[in-house]
Amino acid sequence: MSTYRTINPRVRRPSSVAKPRKSIGLTIAMGLFLAYALVPLGWLAINATKTQPDLFSGSGLAFGDSFALWDNIVQTFAYNDGIFLRWLGNTLLYVVVGAGGATLLATLAGYGLAKYAVPGRKAYFAVVLGAIAVPGTALAVPTFLLFSQLGMTNTPWAIIVPSLISPFGLYLIWVYTLESVPKELLEAARMDGASELRIFLTISVKLLTPGIVTVALFAIVATWNNYFLPLIMLSDPDWYPLTVGLNQWSQQASGVAAEPIFNLVLTGSLLTIVPIVAIFIVLQRFWQSGLSAGSVKG
Repeated sequence: MSTYRTINPRVRRPSSVAKPRKSIGLTIAMGLFLAYALVPLGWLAINATKTQPDLFSGSGLAFGDSFALWDNIVQTFAYNDGIFLRWLGNTLLYVVVGAGGATLLATLAGYGLAKYAVPGRKAYFAVVLGAIAVPGTALAVPTFLLFSQLGMTNTPWAIIVPSLISPFGLYLIWVYTLESVPKELLEAARMDGASELRIFLTISVKLLTPGIVTVALFAIVATWNNYFLPLIMLSDPDWYPLTVGLNQWSQQASGVAAEPIFNLVLTGSLLTIVPIVAIFIVLQRFWQSGLSAGSVKG
């Protein structure tokens, strides 16, 4: 056979591993996208190392005469009796209670609607889809009026309670449960005498882990970056999250008694994104798995 292949040129030899196709246009597009994402972060990191005078004496993408990153960090935490640390604690409180509660409620509701015969399930599904389509800013003013009548404005509950509702998280868990939790597995566990709570905690939660982590990431980012709702709900700076607090510092540069502290605003902004980036790096593999789950059905 090998001799025949050698003397007969019409017989094609087994081709080697196919080389990946290259696209110059796609490479350029991805390069532009990468620059669009990284240049603002680079600008922020560079300018966080400058003093207040250096911010206006050179290019935004060039380092200043002195490297003052550590001094800026110390001043950020010490300014105004350490209010930045209070804002950081408030943000963590809103994320842990609000985003954590939203993940828990979305998991319970999505799993229940997917695996149990709930009356009116189709109506719930339509309501959830409709809620996803409504932007959060459109609900901010009605939410403020409601919480104002309840006397809950200017309290942490004005931020935590609205954060507990995540229609997108419920929908994601609902769909993910249908694809990742086999009905036969649940029936086998019931035949073995396991209770519904035990089935959920020992079997379903393990299968739903990628989806749960995905919902948690979206909830954490939404709560961490929440700006408009705290802006209209809170008037006491002691309850501000980082987003509103840093904006207050930025506004100190205008007015009669202007006190610009742009170096501290930039340093605080840099410190603000560090925890969220760390969370994404740690949970990235669960996030990718959760987004791709159910895309290919065996």
